[in-house]
Amino acid sequence: MCAKIRKKEALDFHSEKPAGKIEVNPTKPLSSQHDLALAYSPGVAEPCLAIADNIEDVYKYTAKGNLVGVISNGTAVLGLGNIGPEASKPVMEGKGVLFKKFAGIDVFDIEIAETDPQKFIQIVKSLEPTFGGINLEDIKAPESFVIEQTLREEMNIPVMHDDQHGTAIISSAALINALEVIEKKIEDIKIVVSGAGAAAIACTDLYVSLGAKKENIIMTDSKGVVRADRSNLDETKAKYATSLDIHTLEDALVGADMFLGLSIADIMSPEMLEGMADQPIVFALSNPNPEIAYDLAIKTRKDIIMATGRSDHPNQVNNVLGFPYIFRGALDVRATAINEKMKLAAVYAIAELAKQAVPEMVLKAYGVKNMKFGPEYLIPKPLDPRLITAISPAVANAAIESGVARKKIKDWDEYKRELEERIGIDQRLISRLVIRARQDPKRVVFAEAGHLNILKAANMAADEGVAIPILIGEKNEIIKMIKENELDGLLDCQIVDPLKEHKLVDTYAQAYYQKRQRKGVTLNDAYKQMTRSKNYFGAMMVEHNDADAFISGLSNDYPKTILPALQIIGVEPGMKRVAGMYIISTPKGNFFFADTTVNLDPTAEELCDIIGLTSRAVKVFDSEPRIAVLSYSNFGSAKGKIPEKTALATKLAKEKWPDLIIDGEIQANVALNKELLSKNYPFSDLAKNPANTLVFPDLDSGNIAYKLLMELGGAEAIGPILLGMKKPVHVLQVGSSVRDIFNMITIAVLDAQITEEKGIK
Repeated sequence: MCAKIRKKEALDFHSEKPAGKIEVNPTKPLSSQHDLALAYSPGVAEPCLAIADNIEDVYKYTAKGNLVGVISNGTAVLGLGNIGPEASKPVMEGKGVLFKKFAGIDVFDIEIAETDPQKFIQIVKSLEPTFGGINLEDIKAPESFVIEQTLREEMNIPVMHDDQHGTAIISSAALINALEVIEKKIEDIKIVVSGAGAAAIACTDLYVSLGAKKENIIMTDSKGVVRADRSNLDETKAKYATSLDIHTLEDALVGADMFLGLSIADIMSPEMLEGMADQPIVFALSNPNPEIAYDLAIKTRKDIIMATGRSDHPNQVNNVLGFPYIFRGALDVRATAINEKMKLAAVYAIAELAKQAVPEMVLKAYGVKNMKFGPEYLIPKPLDPRLITAISPAVANAAIESGVARKKIKDWDEYKRELEERIGIDQRLISRLVIRARQDPKRVVFAEAGHLNILKAANMAADEGVAIPILIGEKNEIIKMIKENELDGLLDCQIVDPLKEHKLVDTYAQAYYQKRQRKGVTLNDAYKQMTRSKNYFGAMMVEHNDADAFISGLSNDYPKTILPALQIIGVEPGMKRVAGMYIISTPKGNFFFADTTVNLDPTAEELCDIIGLTSRAVKVFDSEPRIAVLSYSNFGSAKGKIPEKTALATKLAKEKWPDLIIDGEIQANVALNKELLSKNYPFSDLAKNPANTLVFPDLDSGNIAYKLLMELGGAEAIGPILLGMKKPVHVLQVGSSVRDIFNMITIAVLDAQITEEKGIK
């Protein structure tokens, strides 16, 4: 699904302090004068002298080996054209973010004010000492061909123009698999290419490397078929010029086996598609709208195999499937180039991955029970965590075998483990959860709809197709805020004002009175709660199935927000209590903290209940819980109330759930450190795989820990996630950001989906 992006939203996103999307962080401690002396003068002299003696030591003593330059002159920016280097910078920063997110690669983006190809080449060449690799971006053809070819020949680090080769590599993998599905051979098929820019030429070149015959390829551009009798053809187009008596795209497509579109929307008509061969392969990759609309193409030809550039259709040809992992493999063997063998290795690795069984976490992310190699699954999904361990080793190995690697990898299994650790293999959790939520969006009611951050997050959720917002508050005031802030995704959503919903108030007050009449609540009190407290009203909407999930707490203390939900909705059948959990997302992966928000000083028995709730929740988030019950003691090394309590809670949990991976009492640093565990406590259940789930002995320690990590440790906290409620209720932390609220909406929708599956009413 392509979310709607509004001008103000996009500008606000980029201008929020700090401006832009990237920053530079030191990787060494700089907390003392001695640290500073080591980092700069006089300590820095030693690595400088070492590199002067052996230039290869630059990879040992600096960040060069993990640093890519994303470089552009802004002459062909996305679909915006020649808008200049400054205007291209947001795109280049964005490319840097993708390198870091998907492959753990650092980036400096460099925008160069130079359009002369030879001068541009000299500028980029001069940067070779800085970078381990160069990613050229958004440079117009035909200059891009000259620039890339020259830099590849004259530089001793990998250089790739991703606009060309990224699309070529991903579409080639899709083509290999499409041909396998329909049992055709690449050397036999007739290919028609719409578009003759950098990406189209690169795709066609790679298809030829895979075995396609040039005489079977017809290329078209804005002037029609690229013919040999046309004047002023540049050499990149000339090599695909035809002498056949064909002049239009329509003529070219008659009997064609494959159509590759990298041109403009809607250039292919149903009649053209009808004229293609049996089981036509159509890769309509123009974005955001393809050369022929997906639904129209499927309706026109039942035997079609189709790919687009869009995420809301099967077989998305997305460059992020390739470039991060290709550079990762090239950097890790210090390759001097990204050559044809490395690109083909990436092609075959991507194609092969699509034939393997899809992990459960990917199926859940995309909301399907099965995803099997075939016409609608030719290439892996962008959020498949196996991409890095499939593509990067293949590229690295191809670099070694083709003689462009300056470093060899001896233990490939260890290398794959390092790749997983480098990026934190499950960092993409929230992305997967968003996709899962989209499969079946639920009605989420917001008690604090008068707060701008709530409205922004609700608007984002509506745009993303994650949730159907219901807003509680004064209607005119809310509509005014929506219009003033261009949140038009909310204009058609339901707005409920308790002061004007007399019938609902009457129903809810009577129901609340029935629940609480023997606990000091009069009917008059019940009416007051329903009209004066949006938290009570919102909780009652969920209880009466007028909404599927409830979110509040942005401007209220946690206890005041959770109390109405506990009184009205209550705990899940079979549960004795509720608990709060945070997902702490770090560069090393995701960790689960409980209880961080609810139980003040639980007993061992209550702690055992919390362990049960937490372990169940962790599995929902596609992780196998490895639980450490925390203390200041390691397995009896110190005495006291907390060690005794946590040891007993661990014992009770093991008795109740024998298959659970759990240990305690244990200190937090030991629980997370494999070396400490295996060396000092080899008997522990966590010795082989350290903890990913931390259960705290009391609310003080849990709450303090996650808040310190958020502020000092650079971790992202997702939560608090309320566990054990009968129906989905989630309480925000005071001052939550728009992103925090959106994450919570996503989790609330997943919670509602699970509640529905359980049949809870």
